[in-house]
Amino acid sequence: MAGRYDRIGRDYARLRREDPRFRARIVAALGGARSVVNVGAGAGSYEPRDRPVVPIEPSAVMAILSVHHWDDEQEAGIRELRRVARGPVVLLTYDAAVSGAMWLMADYLPEVATLDRRIFPSPERLADWLGGAVRTEALPIPRDTPDWMLGAFWAHPERVLDPAARAATSGFARMPGAVVARVEDAVRRDLASGAWDARHGHLRTLDVCDVGLRLVVGDGQ
Repeated sequence: MAGRYDRIGRDYARLRREDPRFRARIVAALGGARSVVNVGAGAGSYEPRDRPVVPIEPSAVMAILSVHHWDDEQEAGIRELRRVARGPVVLLTYDAAVSGAMWLMADYLPEVATLDRRIFPSPERLADWLGGAVRTEALPIPRDTPDWMLGAFWAHPERVLDPAARAATSGFARMPGAVVARVEDAVRRDLASGAWDARHGHLRTLDVCDVGLRLVVGDGQ
């Protein structure tokens, strides 16, 4: 995992900037927790600034889009979060059943949809591992979010043609070069011909879209 993020995270400071709308939802979910353990801290996005934060980074408790990188230790890791946290456990993740239906995965990149179904625990499974009272909240992604996660491509097909934007997402970063080249060529062709807009141009009129981003909050009660 350390090597993976050494590669993926190179441009996070520029392209994966904190979205204040997501931040507000995450901080609200943490409630009155006096201190926070951030597992998979990365560049420190979305960390509260009004209380102590202990970052745990291999390259209440919070884990921001990192659980799918825990490989075979997902269940053990989630149960450990619940064990050490006196307050809520807050997980930002994707529901792969929803994200796989986004045009990028459905039309061009089914390999990521297949991978995501394997590596992202479902919200229901996360709730089972956490135990107690758990709620799942949808976080629609705004068109203008400064956090260029893969889901944020929903209204910006041109980003598929940007090597830096692709490299800042674990979905593209985990794909073989031949797959990335195939997707880039197909999207470029469909943008030039108008085929993409014929199928998905209505998305350009939306301000937000639900592409599976989820906040899973275990209150532990």
